[in-house]
Parts: sequence; C-alpha cells; structure tokens
Amino acid sequence: MEFEANCTVPKMIQATAEKYPEIVAQYTKNKSGDFEPITYREMFQKGMDFGAALLNMGVKREQPIGLISDNRAEWQHADLGLLSIGAIDVPRGCDATIVDLEKILSITECEIVIAENNSQVNKILSIKDKLPVVKKIIHFENDIKDEVRADASSKNVELYYFQDLLVEGQKWRITNKNVVEEELQKGNSDDLATYIFTSGTTGTPKGVMLTHRNFLAQLDEIPERIYLNPGDKGIVVLPIWHSFEREVEYVVMCQAATICYSKPIGSILLADLKKLNPHVLPAVPRVFEAVYDGIIKKMRKTGGIVYKLFTFFLNVAIILKRMHRKMFCKNACFTSYKPVLWWILFFIPWLLLWPLYGLGNLIVFRKIKAMLGTNFRAGVAGGGAFPKKIDEFFWAIGVKVVEGYGLTETAPIIAVRPIADPIFRTIGSPIRGLQTRIVDPDGYILERGKEGVLQVKGPTVMKGYYKNPEKTAEAFTVDGWLDTGDLAVMTIHNELQIKGRIKDTIVLRGGENLEPLPIETKLTDSRYIKAAVVLGQDQRYLASLILVDKDEILNYAAENGIQYDTYENLLASEVIQSLYENEIANLINSKNGFKMFERISKFTLITKDFEVGVELSAKQEIMRFRINEIYKKEIAAMFPEDEK
Repeated sequence: MEFEANCTVPKMIQATAEKYPEIVAQYTKNKSGDFEPITYREMFQKGMDFGAALLNMGVKREQPIGLISDNRAEWQHADLGLLSIGAIDVPRGCDATIVDLEKILSITECEIVIAENNSQVNKILSIKDKLPVVKKIIHFENDIKDEVRADASSKNVELYYFQDLLVEGQKWRITNKNVVEEELQKGNSDDLATYIFTSGTTGTPKGVMLTHRNFLAQLDEIPERIYLNPGDKGIVVLPIWHSFEREVEYVVMCQAATICYSKPIGSILLADLKKLNPHVLPAVPRVFEAVYDGIIKKMRKTGGIVYKLFTFFLNVAIILKRMHRKMFCKNACFTSYKPVLWWILFFIPWLLLWPLYGLGNLIVFRKIKAMLGTNFRAGVAGGGAFPKKIDEFFWAIGVKVVEGYGLTETAPIIAVRPIADPIFRTIGSPIRGLQTRIVDPDGYILERGKEGVLQVKGPTVMKGYYKNPEKTAEAFTVDGWLDTGDLAVMTIHNELQIKGRIKDTIVLRGGENLEPLPIETKLTDSRYIKAAVVLGQDQRYLASLILVDKDEILNYAAENGIQYDTYENLLASEVIQSLYENEIANLINSKNGFKMFERISKFTLITKDFEVGVELSAKQEIMRFRINEIYKKEIAAMFPEDEK
C-alpha cells in the first residue's frame, strides 16, 4: 500500500472514509455494556468538527496539545481533528502520575489539554502553578463537578466539554466552508504528528518526535503481513497513547477494518471475544500468557481423565509440530536447512501422529479455539519478549500468534512475523524500506548467526528527542543509524531474533556478562512462578525475586496435606522454600543451556502482583529501576555486605 509524498495520517483516514463511508470504523461500549458502531463517515466528520472547533479557539499549526486519556473512540476523533489542522498531540494515559504530567506538559508548553475524566482534570489543576501555560482543558466525559469548575475558575483555566465543541465546530464549518479541509490538505508527510514520552524502563523518559511519514511508511508492507478485509474486526486492548497501539489502529483503518475497544482483563476480554468474533488480537505477551495460564489452570482444576487427555494430546501436538517445522523449514535457521534429512527421520512418525492430532483437535483444541471466535485469524504479540512456551503452545494447538518488534523511536514496527508464512521464534524480516544491521561492541558489522546490537535506518525512524539534542546524539551512530540497544541475531533468510536488551545486561564481579531476560522467561515455565526478576550487577552470584502464583501454592498445599496458619507462614515454611529451590534448580541448569554463572544462588518470594505504572511500564515490561526501589530491603538481604 503506497502513499503519496505529501500524505498524512488524516489524509489516509479521509481516503478510507471516502471509499468505505458506511463500514464501521469503531465499536465502543456504552454504559450498559453494549457495543455501539461508528462508521468511517461519522468518525471522519467528528474529526473535522473538532478540528474546526480548535481553529475557532485560535489553534495554530505545530501547536502541541496534551491528550491525557485511555482507549476510547473519542481519542481518535480528537486526534484526527488536531492532526488535520497541523497541531501536534502530546499523549499519555490515565495512569500518568502528577510528576509525569508536570514534566510532559511543561516541557512541551501545552496551552490546551484534552483530559478523559475528572481525575485527570484534578491532576492538572493540582499542579497548575507549575504549568502556567495551560489555559484550556477539554473534557471527554460530560460530568465536570462543581468543585472542579470552581477550582479551574480560581486558576484561570477554561473548561470545555468535548461533545459541545463538536457541535460548535459543526456550526463553524457551515459559515467557514472547507476551511478545515483546506488545512488538512496543507499537511505534509514530514510534519510532526506527536511527541510521545516513553514510559521508560530506566526511569528517564524522553519525548520521541514522530512525523506522519514515520507512521505511514510502515503501512507500505504491514497490511501484507497482518491482512484484513474491509469490515474485518481487530479487538484492541493496548494503551492508545503508546506507539504500538496507535500504529495497530492505523493498520486497521488503512484496510477499512473495524477497531473494537476492549480491556486486557481476562473476564472482560473473553466476553468481548465472544460478542465481537474478531479477526485479529494485537496485545502484549502478558495477555497471551494470561490466556495460556487460564487454560492450563482450568484443565488442572478439572483434573481426572479430562486433564490427562488434555496433557496427552498437547504433548502429541507439540511433538508433531516440532517435526513439521523441521520438515517444512519453519524454524529459525543460521546455517542451512536440511529438510531431506528431517523427512527421512520424521516422515513415518509424523504420519502416524496426525490421526492422534486430529482427535485431539476434535476433543480438546477445538473448544479452546472456540473461545477466540470462529473468525479468529491471528494474535499479534508485541511490546515485549514472547516466551517460547507460550509461542509453542499456540503453535501446537493451531492458533496463530505472530510476534512483532519495534521501538517508540521507530513508530514502532521494525519487523513482524507474517500471518501467512510465520517462522517459529523469529520476529520476521525487517519491513520494506527499513535497513538493519547487527554490530559488535566496537561497531563492526557481524555476519548472520552472530549475536550483536541491532541498528536500524529508514523512514520510520524518529526525528529525535524533543528539546534533548544530547540524548538524540547518543541514540544515533556517526553514520546515522539508530542504535536500538537490543541484542539480536539474523537468520540466513533475513529473519530477526531478539535476544535481550544490552542495557539490562548484568556484569558479575568475575567479569561474566549475561542477559537476565532468558533466565526470567525460563523461570516462568514453573506453574508456581508468575514472574521473576534476576539481579546481580557487580555481585559474585545471581539472585532473583520470585513472584508467587498464590492459587498454585494453595493447591499444592491442599494436595500434599500441608498444614499452615497464615499464607505468609506457608511461604516461609521449609517445604515451600524447598519446592521453589528445586523448581529453580530444575529450570536453570546446563541441560537447559544455561552456564554455571547463570544459576540462581538465592531467591526471595514476593506476593504483590506487578502493576502497570508501578513495577511495569505501559508495555508491561519490568521497570528494573522501580523494582530496585520497591524491593530495596529484600534485595539487600540477598546480597549482604559481609559477602561483598
């Protein structure tokens, strides 16, 4: 899908709206929980009305406008309107702290801020003395409280309802014919569209400057890999202020498909999947992990012959699909394929296992797939590492989940496995128009199969960090390549594998370098471990914080007749400590490919689930600097001073 040189995001949406005006663009829930449709014609006109209202307010091209909201249909309407007149959005979600908002809105000097609800308005008003430039707040929900109005009035801030502005904009367009449309046509692909302040896993968020071209360049090829037909449905659960979700919605809209808003909460998502019967589900890996965990726990709880059959057929499916991938060259390859050898070795057992696989599909897997709906084409996992056991599970049962990869700085997609022809444990090849290379610590380009740092160059790469030339210079090499900071390796057919993040690399006191992510991912293979954080920078050995799966531990206690008075004492008991000690030792060892210095010497059990905005970033990645702060005492106990 090619776009003209002066194309912008609003022009792309306009083209879809003109070609498919009556196709549903968005399904959004009303207060009673029913999904209401908004057509492409309606969505585009709402955007034009809001753009008109902003022009009437005196908004100029390149003026930054805050957009503090979670996923909702109005987000796209507001953004379409402000982008159409050449303004720049400064987005953030409702989980933004007061400190976040102070930094983001002050550095960008936003005079106008769009806020989802009273809570966001209150946050902004509470720091108005530090945001002297803020003059107007636009409220998505028509329920501004009297005390909020009074507070705003005392601080010389004007409050508006978004819906009222749509009406005013519609009237303004009658007396100012085609003014908004003319502003839209003035837009150029190199115009700035957004300043996205990364949530950051290091504690130093930066404002990424992205242009319309950055977003649209990906749409040249992504629809070939993640294909949708007009009217197909994509159910979305990711935070809209983040570049992944934003590009997902553009991928949906450029194909005239339908955005369906849901939430990454198991019960809500499963109910919405049943109601909507969507074709694709883009989400972070944790969402697919939650689906996997729910299925496994349900089967284990059912027990008896049902659980035994499930386990048997799942093992059959995994073995069959492993052979299938080798025979049909669907694994990542770094030397050369040897399909003839695999056909000789596997053909007869592969043939014999097919009837069993078919029976398993009939009895077990079909029911699991029915939970996703009859239209389900694929899930798209991005925003974090996709665990191998989850990848293999869905591949085995016949549910496609393709992994993608990118950065906010690349708007964000660098690569994604194509639905039609996925290669296991890869993120696919770099998208068309994007150059990539793998380099060693000294900057020398490495050959295929060698692990190094991934660098990229092309039309999706950001202009830089807002008002931060030093960080911008650090992000690029002298010859203009963006350094992703991620470790990767390239196959003989140009697919990429992501191996970890160089900034997360732990260096032990003996000089050994290691990546914590593979260890953490392997630890979650245990049914008793929900998450793990590996520690050990500048120490003699590795330790880990282990997030306990409470349900599984209570089941274990019941199954083994363990007596206890409190849950805390149960975790501290010798039998549970030994259980985790054995689980860790059985997972992190040489048999599973780990080196001696990668073994976990000490661990601490923790019970509080990780939360977005606390321990997790918006992409649900572990923010290690936050973990170090929150569990400072527990970490110190695993590395006592007298052992240093």
